[in-house]
Amino acid sequence: MPSTVIRSYHYDRRRRALDIVFQSRRRYTYLGVPEKTFDAMKAAFSKGELFNRYIRDHFTFERNGEEPPPGRSPGVEIEV
Repeated sequence: MPSTVIRSYHYDRRRRALDIVFQSRRRYTYLGVPEKTFDAMKAAFSKGELFNRYIRDHFTFERNGEEPPPGRSPGVEIEV
């Protein structure tokens, strides 16, 4: 089911960094995110609900502007 909040997300296991692109096209990187949190996000029926409950306000983040072009660092990217 497409998310009304999250457009796509990408997890870099090496850096433990979760990039999230919201429907507004704003992109944020959440730092220090455990792989199990990313796995839970992949499995969640509601990506927005999981984000609000377990990621937002729990991890340091950086705002990265608009959605980047293709060709990011190796990792797992999910288009919602």
